Amino acid sequence: MTPPEPAPTRARRVLLVCSTGGHLTQLHQLRPWWEQHQRWWVTFDKTDARQLLADEQVVYAHHPVTRNVVNLVRNLVLAVGVLRRLRPEVIVSDGAGVAVPFFVLARLFGVRTVYLEVYDRIDSRPLTSRMVAPFTDLFVVQWPEQRRLYPGSTLLGPLL
Repeated sequence: MTPPEPAPTRARRVLLVCSTGGHLTQLHQLRPWWEQHQRWWVTFDKTDARQLLADEQVVYAHHPVTRNVVNLVRNLVLAVGVLRRLRPEVIVSDGAGVAVPFFVLARLFGVRTVYLEVYDRIDSRPLTSRMVAPFTDLFVVQWPEQRRLYPGSTLLGPLL
């Protein structure tokens, strides 16, 4: 006897927010999940993003974001416009700093948030993780060791 097929999930409006490089690579690994949904990406206008997301709907954020108050404000304004225009049901991010304005505003807009901790930080909490944690509905980690840093987190397992 074969097991029953899982019930199909309703397609959601998803906003995937991340920096380029390893952050983008990790979120891209979730393709079997995100390709089932109507989605938009927010990332930086860099070569890897243009290649990986060539067939995707992308909004380019301002960078650099690390300790750059001007770009933080610019991305905050961008986030307001994106959230108003696209009306996502959930925002998924694995950082870095570009996630912060989107997660803060998501709370104000009533949008659910999922944060995926990066795979290479198993013994310390990056600044972005600490900043978005209060605004995160579901905090996901990739290693059992990360659970002690984030009580109440959900273990997904490694993506890379």
